[in-house]
Amino acid sequence: MQSTTSAWERWRAASDRARVTRYAARVIPWIIMALVAVPLVVVAFVAARRRTDAGEHPAGETAQEKALTEQEFAEAEAYEAKWREEDKEKYHQERFP
Repeated sequence: MQSTTSAWERWRAASDRARVTRYAARVIPWIIMALVAVPLVVVAFVAARRRTDAGEHPAGETAQEKALTEQEFAEAEAYEAKWREEDKEKYHQERFP
């Protein structure tokens, strides 16, 4: 009995399987990265945000302490803005060789 498929067709089928295998070998690590690493990065970011928020406003903080913290932040931001303006003026006054 003769085979109904020619040698060319068998070679073509084997070539297609090899191409699919190579493609899968390149794509599967990226899929794993997307399903494992990305959620881990998101969880780490959320944990860092919670820690920062908890550090700025402790759980047992009263309204007066909270207002004082907010006032200190506002003063720090005002000082930073003032410093930036002074630094900008210094920058324009400098002479470059």
